[in-house]
Amino acid sequence: MPRIAAGLLMYRLREGTLEVLLAHPGGPYFANKDAGAWTLPKGEPDPGEQHDSDDHLLAVAEREFHEETGLTPTGEYLPLGSIKQKGGKVVHAWAFAGDCDPSDCHSNLFTMEWPPKSGRVAEFPEMDRAEWFDLATARVKLKDAQVPFLERLAEQINPQC
Repeated sequence: MPRIAAGLLMYRLREGTLEVLLAHPGGPYFANKDAGAWTLPKGEPDPGEQHDSDDHLLAVAEREFHEETGLTPTGEYLPLGSIKQKGGKVVHAWAFAGDCDPSDCHSNLFTMEWPPKSGRVAEFPEMDRAEWFDLATARVKLKDAQVPFLERLAEQINPQC
């Protein structure tokens, strides 16, 4: 069975331009990566957590968005369907209208051995920053497999995007 993740894509219209909030993964492996490294805030269901319906997956998406941004999502959710990433993980996503100052975003932490084979454990934010991007820029920043979420959002919000 493939790994599953669920996430939310916050969007806003600013001066007639559709913008999305993307998150940059934290930790040493992504420290110097930009194009193709950003993601929508998402995560996997906890062990034993139900994820057999859209309602369950949406609950996972809401929790993960909060954990990775510190923001509580509200509003009407637009379904964006699912995609399969290179490693086989299936990501389900929804979009919602909102606004925030990205500098107010803060993520939960994870631990890992760093540097590798050093025996030292370090803590890193799961997401080290968030930023608003117009769709053209977001297409470059976002992981390739997640770009269809942008196209699906644009179709629902503004066919001219």
